[in-house]
Amino acid sequence: MNLAEHVLQAGLAVPDKLAMSVLGLSRADRWSHARLRRAVLGTATGLLQAGLAPGDRLLMRLGNNPGFPVTYLGAIAAGIVPVPTSPMLTAPEIGRIAAAIRPAMIVADQGIALPDHPAPVLPAARLADFAALPPAGFAQRDPDDLAYIVFTSGTSGQPRAVCHAHRAILARRMMFDGWYGLTAQDRLLHAGAFNWTFTLGTGLMDPWTVGATALIPAEGVAPEQIPLIASRHGATILAAAPGVFRRMLRAEWRPWAGLRHGLTAGERLDPGLRRDWQARTGTDLHEAMGMSECSTFLSGSPARPAPEGTAGFPQPGRRIAILDDGGAPGPGPGILAVHRSDPGLFLGYLDQPEETAARFRGDWFLTGDLAEATPEGAIRTLGRADDMMNAGGFRVAPGEVEDALSALPDAGDVAAAELPVGPGTSIIAAFWTGPATAEAMRRQAEAALARYKQPREYIRLPALPRTPTGKINRRALRDLHSRAQHDTHRKDRP
Repeated sequence: MNLAEHVLQAGLAVPDKLAMSVLGLSRADRWSHARLRRAVLGTATGLLQAGLAPGDRLLMRLGNNPGFPVTYLGAIAAGIVPVPTSPMLTAPEIGRIAAAIRPAMIVADQGIALPDHPAPVLPAARLADFAALPPAGFAQRDPDDLAYIVFTSGTSGQPRAVCHAHRAILARRMMFDGWYGLTAQDRLLHAGAFNWTFTLGTGLMDPWTVGATALIPAEGVAPEQIPLIASRHGATILAAAPGVFRRMLRAEWRPWAGLRHGLTAGERLDPGLRRDWQARTGTDLHEAMGMSECSTFLSGSPARPAPEGTAGFPQPGRRIAILDDGGAPGPGPGILAVHRSDPGLFLGYLDQPEETAARFRGDWFLTGDLAEATPEGAIRTLGRADDMMNAGGFRVAPGEVEDALSALPDAGDVAAAELPVGPGTSIIAAFWTGPATAEAMRRQAEAALARYKQPREYIRLPALPRTPTGKINRRALRDLHSRAQHDTHRKDRP
């Protein structure tokens, strides 16, 4: 099989139908299914002619434009392994990723940070010429062969390369009814950037797999403007992180005929936000839970909405369990786990067999999330078993932020923690003990970390709270901040 062939197959029956439209406020870049297929297979030819061979790794440093999904699928079609990355990553960050995957080539837009790596750089400007080349054939692979690599951060603070097989596309079909309610007639608008796996999967590949239409806001379109373009272009489903839906609701607009519902993932859906959306639109928001190592596996759906306060139900075909301390399945509380047989589960972390093995208990992959089941079978999540932070839908390890800030000579001891600042909203905060100023800490973060990883609040402490074993006590940090806010509010009262 070939993942890219599976994605593009339905488009053969509807070659002139709109496959993708990148929507600006005054114009749209429209792609038919036939144009998309030609561009993908021409790009496959171009990558092979540029010197790549099946099995080589292609590091993608592309902006938010159609070249991103075309290059991604073109590489997979040719048997090349794409590694999509965020254009927001700094040179040191992308350097660590390049060192881990050892790419044979880097494809890059102008102005995006590149690693100090000997791999040749293919300018993105050449991709337009590739699209017109004769089409390559789809390289046939075993379903368990490596198709693509995405990156996540582990609790150590170091990025980890998550390897996925061609079979991962088969697991996505479980979402069509278990989450989306997706049909070939839908026009699904996703508000995320092309490089986000949520956008690549939910916003692009899944609509194309059923012959539907994918709509993507152009760069520069603000979340508050999305309802305008969505109504203008007849979007039937909206997909975005909860924060984007929250910003949409701040703007003045009226729901349009044809809007069926919204889809959200990346961070917890606040029940209040869901109720506000329902009141404004008369439609529901359906949340899904997944991770870099596995496609979404828990969700609400039009056919079975999630009871308030839960993440929904296991999607049809998924084997999900809540394991107690002894590894026995039960109602919880316990660790949420996915069975090894799930086709959407990763192959492992690149060159990290011990790290991979540590995530399994027998035949169960441990997600790291604490959960419990309700009597009706819905799953209520209770937070992370580790200290991973969630910044606007991006998972960030405290250690990665701490390592970057500790490089400042006057930082002293440094810690990072996620702090709640409102219903369903949280930020990354940095705590430090040295004489460095908050402005110096902020400049250090801006130089070393992508924007979404940078702390939004800086708090100096005389000493960091620690556990009896000497580890940073992040819960105590959150409690300190909460008490400080409470004391401030008390002082402000007349």
